[in-house]
Amino acid sequence: MGSGSGAHLTAIVLLLFCPVHALADTLKITSKPSGATVEIDGVLAGTTPFEKDYPGGYFHKTKTSMGSRLEHPMVARLSLAGYVTREVRMTDGPMNWISINGRNRGEYWLLKSDHFEVELRAVEQVFTGGVTANLASAGSVDLQPELSLEELVRRTKPAVVYLKGLDYSGTGFFVTDTGVIATNAHLARGEESLLAFLPGGQQLEAKVVYLDADLDIALVKVEGKDFPHLALADAATVKQGEEVLAIGNPGDAMLFSVTKGIVSAVGIFANAGPGTWIQTDTPINPGNSGGPLLNNRGEVIGINTQKLIKKNVTGIGFALSASDLLEVLHRFYPNVSAVSSARNTRPVAAPASTSVESASPATDSAAPVGSAVETQPVSSFASSGAQPADAPSEPEARQTPAGLGSVTITSDPDGAEIYVDDKFVGNAPAKLKLPAGNHVMILKAAGFKEWKRTLEVLKGSQVTLKPALEPAP
Repeated sequence: MGSGSGAHLTAIVLLLFCPVHALADTLKITSKPSGATVEIDGVLAGTTPFEKDYPGGYFHKTKTSMGSRLEHPMVARLSLAGYVTREVRMTDGPMNWISINGRNRGEYWLLKSDHFEVELRAVEQVFTGGVTANLASAGSVDLQPELSLEELVRRTKPAVVYLKGLDYSGTGFFVTDTGVIATNAHLARGEESLLAFLPGGQQLEAKVVYLDADLDIALVKVEGKDFPHLALADAATVKQGEEVLAIGNPGDAMLFSVTKGIVSAVGIFANAGPGTWIQTDTPINPGNSGGPLLNNRGEVIGINTQKLIKKNVTGIGFALSASDLLEVLHRFYPNVSAVSSARNTRPVAAPASTSVESASPATDSAAPVGSAVETQPVSSFASSGAQPADAPSEPEARQTPAGLGSVTITSDPDGAEIYVDDKFVGNAPAKLKLPAGNHVMILKAAGFKEWKRTLEVLKGSQVTLKPALEPAP
């Protein structure tokens, strides 16, 4: 073979096996307005307008088995102060790469386009309406009348929705009458919108407007108004042993199914993730994810998230407490106080441009089940050590007791769970405002004996407790 033939053969080999290194296409991401931070698959990539070269095999099917191909989906996350964060699924797939001889070379994804233009919406345009909450403000809890099981379902079911995405389906529930729905982040991750089915048969597009991957909480929004929505009750109102109800859409079963159980435990459970958790024996299945766990007053005490699947273990499910959901909502609805949890180590601040239209208790279909809407900032038990503010003036039926005292609690070990009058209120260290009178104080920590005392709180007093828990035998 001559030298010319050898050179020709070499060129063919290089073309077949190294084509993508010589060719690349440019991915562009722009936004309106510009200047948004761009993360791709969780990695900070730059700001808009954003450009980056990727192998040609990411944009169109590679020609050879040796060519570069995208072996995972790509999701872009755009965030800008004062605007709702957007996540954009940029790829189609997975698809199987089959060679000419019929051999399966594995899965690949392709970018939908070489240019993505994302329109960002201002926070105040999305988060309208008001959030209803029953907070353990200054040690008082506004308890609504208990409902029969049938009445509880009748009142709350209209506010529950079935959510369906490209890869997952689950449950959510309205938290405002203007269409804001709470659900799990793992259901909405990588989705721009979900399909929302209401119990009455109506179908709506629900746009993903916020994700907190750490807490597995997502907020989605449908257009409209006067939606029935549910009141939230923080973890301090939850009692071990009380009856609870779950409404959801379990896989391979009828939609909007109802199951009943009790609260098995309340507190921190690292195996389930960050936040305050409610353990329950209420049957929870995958399609229940994102749905409400309700007390017998029709208030949401938690978001059903998972059940424990282990050999010889049955009847154990977990819901992330409504306290953690309230922490998220406080960023957009500052007149509903954030409820501190053991995870709350970062500051929570609502955008300065956020405006809130505080709803009033109503008697129509948009009226929430549970306590009256909070129209002023209110304080809660704080586990972060911050000083709670005094509760604002309220209607006579909901007046905070006139005499308050301050109790500061630290513990050894640090992080012990604090219970006041059998209600979980957070973790030490904490600074609480309690009504004047006697209160039963309990501290619990794994591996230690329970610490219990009766404390008399006087009006205007400031008390410091520094209990050292004894190791369990």
